[in-house]
Amino acid sequence: MTEQRDYRPTVFLPKTDFPMKAGLPQKEPGILSRWQDEDLYGQTRAARAGAEKFILHDGPPYANGDMHIGHALNHILKDMVIRTQTLLGKDAPYVPGWDCHGLPIEWKVEEEYRKKKKNKDEVPPKEFRAECRAYAQKWVDVQREQLKRLGIGAAWDRPYLTMDFQAEATIVGELLKFAESGQLYRGAKPVMWSPVEKTALAEAEVEYEDIVSTQIDVAFEIIDSPVAELVGAYAVIWTTTPWTIPVNQALAYGPEVDYVLVQLGDKRILLAEALVAEAGKRYGAELAPAGWTGKGADLAGTMARHPMHALGGFFAAPRPLLAGDFVTTDSGTGLVHMAPDHGEDDFALCKAHGIEPKFAVQADGKYREDWGWLGGQGSVINPKFNAPDGPICTALAEAGALLAASADYKHSYPHSWRSKAKVIYRCTPQWFVPMDQAREGGTLREKALKAIADTRFVPEKGRNRIGAMVEGRPDWVLSRQRAWGVPITLFVDRKTGQYLADPAVNARIIAGVMAEGVDAWDDERAQDYLGPDYNADDYERVTDILDVWFDSGSTHAFVLESGRWPELSWPANLYLEGSDQHRGWFQSSLLESCATRGRAPYDAILTHGFTMDAKGMKMSKSLGNTVNPLDLMRDYGADILRLWALSVDFTEDHRIGKEILGGVADQYRKLRNTFRYLLGALVDFDEAERVAPADMPELEQYMLARLGTLDATLAKAVADFDFNTYTRALTEFCNEDLSAFFFDIRKDSLYCDAPTDPKRRAYRTVLDTLFHALVRYAAPVMVFTAEEVWQSRYPGASVHLLEWPQVPAVSVDVARWDALRALRTAVNEAIEPLRREKVLGSGLEANVTVPADAPEAEHGLEGLAELFITGTVARGQELAVTRTEDHKCGRCWRHLPDVAEDGALCGRCETVVAAHDAQAGGAA
Repeated sequence: MTEQRDYRPTVFLPKTDFPMKAGLPQKEPGILSRWQDEDLYGQTRAARAGAEKFILHDGPPYANGDMHIGHALNHILKDMVIRTQTLLGKDAPYVPGWDCHGLPIEWKVEEEYRKKKKNKDEVPPKEFRAECRAYAQKWVDVQREQLKRLGIGAAWDRPYLTMDFQAEATIVGELLKFAESGQLYRGAKPVMWSPVEKTALAEAEVEYEDIVSTQIDVAFEIIDSPVAELVGAYAVIWTTTPWTIPVNQALAYGPEVDYVLVQLGDKRILLAEALVAEAGKRYGAELAPAGWTGKGADLAGTMARHPMHALGGFFAAPRPLLAGDFVTTDSGTGLVHMAPDHGEDDFALCKAHGIEPKFAVQADGKYREDWGWLGGQGSVINPKFNAPDGPICTALAEAGALLAASADYKHSYPHSWRSKAKVIYRCTPQWFVPMDQAREGGTLREKALKAIADTRFVPEKGRNRIGAMVEGRPDWVLSRQRAWGVPITLFVDRKTGQYLADPAVNARIIAGVMAEGVDAWDDERAQDYLGPDYNADDYERVTDILDVWFDSGSTHAFVLESGRWPELSWPANLYLEGSDQHRGWFQSSLLESCATRGRAPYDAILTHGFTMDAKGMKMSKSLGNTVNPLDLMRDYGADILRLWALSVDFTEDHRIGKEILGGVADQYRKLRNTFRYLLGALVDFDEAERVAPADMPELEQYMLARLGTLDATLAKAVADFDFNTYTRALTEFCNEDLSAFFFDIRKDSLYCDAPTDPKRRAYRTVLDTLFHALVRYAAPVMVFTAEEVWQSRYPGASVHLLEWPQVPAVSVDVARWDALRALRTAVNEAIEPLRREKVLGSGLEANVTVPADAPEAEHGLEGLAELFITGTVARGQELAVTRTEDHKCGRCWRHLPDVAEDGALCGRCETVVAAHDAQAGGAA
């Protein structure tokens, strides 16, 4: 046997400088810097100038603290929307924004005051607002840089801030539209109130947590009744808010509820019949019947007296028993005590009977100093104040009215989502937008519900969620009793109580705020705003500020309509936020726009769920299970974080953790290696090598058809905002159709066929088509890696300026190819045991027999061998694999009948090597 030649120089191996190791944390900042230096966002706007618009209006996050994983997910999804719409050829600008007013920022500034033992109330309001403004600007700048690091393409140098003077003036202008159209009123009714923050709260600012409260049963002596037998007995109420007893003004019964008198010690007590047994357990006694039974309706006209009636004054007045359709027998006693200051049902029922609130509880949760019982004491949310041994229960016990008290009642209770402190219902004068005021075109509620019906929701369940909220919501409480926010710029006539709705006055107010921001609303300028037609002494200048949800709900007017961002337009195609915004920004924007423009400011709403830890638990600093996106980018790179965000089913709650990210990193490596292979395999490819699809082998035509299927899948996913399907389909195509199938089969042709061989040219043509399609598809997902890939082959213009690829339309027999791929899988499964047993070193050493009815391949049995990557293939009765007796080609390593001995060349390789040697000799 002659000495074997080294054929490696004759084999055409892929060549590329594109590294296998990504090094994203080190590489991405450089790419980002280049995009900024070259103004890629501006280039994109120029490239899409005049194209169809797609407007995603950014929901403003609070300028408060570092970016967290929720920010990262939200902005990655928004960037995916913008980039896929841009890829489709649309002009999709993205103007980021921040919510800069409100309690979160005020709270942080006050925290700094407390550390310095500084009293906020002693600081001039303008100075305090200036500190809030500076604090907000600091975090805008911090968050902006953090979000940039994610690869988010945006007008970062032209964001919108709700604290910009123009924004503040626009918000004022929107408010005054409500005023001029009569869609505002001031009224006293119970609203959610935070004693800690000393302000009213919107429902969207409240979260519910499970707590344990004190439950008490209190006896009210009946002093008069049409039912004589009831006089001297006691009507018993049950409550979990003992602090409301000092403000009690009535009792409520259910007209259709069955009531009964029972004996408890020396007292006859009145209870709902259905709740006697349950009450007896709380009292530790058997409750025997004591006479009267009847319907609640029989109690009409009955009067009781407050347990603390001996204090005189307010407490001495009789308490009527009133019919309330909200009274049930689910729990308690079947009788409900009414404090119109502190409950919506209480307020409505008492108001209907001429009983007005007393405003006994102050902003800080303490009773007024002049209140007859517990004056100056509190706070009412303090558990010790409400405890069985606290001052309320102690006084009730001494009065002989406390039948039971225990601090063991578990229930859900509202808390401020900022301070995490309990909130209460508190009746205070507030400014409201009426939901059910009859107007041309319908009430605001009706307009909003119609707008919801006209809006596209992704996922669809969002429609029912926001619809139910709007259908049942109370009037919108606009006012807040704080300092940092847009003022309610109204003058109220001191005599009539009516606010002034003069367009000329309002125009002067708007101009003042446009020039100087919210500080322009002060007493010194009141007469200037009122002008010569009104006297400032005759008007109260309202000092409340607006609910921050009104601020953000008005951003569509400031951002989309103002002309400050001429690339934007109204209405937006899409709003995209977390599912909690059905009661927040989605709803406030809906109500604001329906009231002023008659429709929603958006055509579609896309919502995402919340990110949980790896175990599916809610993230919490106290649990120590938070995941910091800044740390993830430092350890993995932004593209890994993006790939995670776009791989999960973001419409539901989803998880993140080390193992999950490890899987994503592995997914990324496979995608990166696909591009690395393409770059190497396409080295020196030029147009002269290109082959028309009609002239290609069937395998290449099939792969173009598979690419066409992928293209349609991705296009539908973009239209559906189904980014999980988009990313999964792209990944599966690269792994299953390319790496494990097409690349595997055609590596022999790529490495060993002559450069001019039609099959090799067709393969490289398809690889070029794949490269141009896949790098575009991947660009919205892996923004940095796609750019690196593109620049490796085409230095210069960014991949993000490209448009959706044009994929050749190729028709193939899909069913036959499905059968061929299934047959290939079966052959590989038959070979694998022989490889494990060392009978075969590789599939190239296998001779395969396939059933006679197995599908045909192009070029017959030789084509099947090429498809299976085996030696020879024959047809027989069933699938079988044996070791080949043929020798191994020294260049391509295939075992073929025309190889004379191991190490010699097959016919194909002899021809290619001869041509190579001739060319080398000629060059020498």
